Amino acid sequence: MTFTQHNHNGVIYMTSANITATHAFSTRFGGVSSGIFASLNLGLNTDDDLLNVKENYRRFCEATGIITDDIVFSNQVHGTHIRTVSRGDCGALFIPGKPQADGLITNQPGVALLVFIADCVPILLHDPARNVIGAVHAGWRGTAAGIVSIAVAKMKDDFNCNPGDIHAAIGPSISGCCYEVGEEVADAFCEFKECITKYNGKYKADLKECNRIQLANAGVTYISISDECTCCNNEKYWSHRFTKGERGSQVAIISL
Repeated sequence: MTFTQHNHNGVIYMTSANITATHAFSTRFGGVSSGIFASLNLGLNTDDDLLNVKENYRRFCEATGIITDDIVFSNQVHGTHIRTVSRGDCGALFIPGKPQADGLITNQPGVALLVFIADCVPILLHDPARNVIGAVHAGWRGTAAGIVSIAVAKMKDDFNCNPGDIHAAIGPSISGCCYEVGEEVADAFCEFKECITKYNGKYKADLKECNRIQLANAGVTYISISDECTCCNNEKYWSHRFTKGERGSQVAIISL
């Protein structure tokens, strides 16, 4: 299923036809930040002016119809922990000290789950039958460790979701064309060798495909995948690899 680009007063974001819950994958466009953070930087752990970031969130939330005080996020650590969150976890967006996790799930309306992205794979999950959503941040470590499978299992355990009812959207992220990795990373994907390409003694990893395989193996059949590579499209998205870490962050967000 396709991804669609939206423009609301200059704020450009992407959505997937596969997800009927309110959701968005942000881009670099539509904010007020400047320099290496130009312009819609939504990263909270950067050297960007906090007033600019707050205005960026105001614009992004206005564009997507999400209330800023409804947002829940975590301190992402490239692990596999999935937090089940509720209304009590909302708010305090600009206050540090959030719990560590790389995925969030909830069944409570009005709770907006957010993950930060700048090459890693954002995966949004929605079970319309049980009214449950999830948001996952999957870098190479999380992908190799099966974080998206863990998220699906968590939705099943906590909310009795049937994986066959879950819709998944794999958003813009670095693609196999640009993600060159070392032998150590390639070895971590021994269970997913089809996602590793070897050439001239080097390796490239397709994290999107690896997460698609894991979703399919977990019983998820409704899967959409963005064909945009954040590194190739570095004018539209921040790419940690392309900028060598000198960058802002985009987000993926979903709300019931």
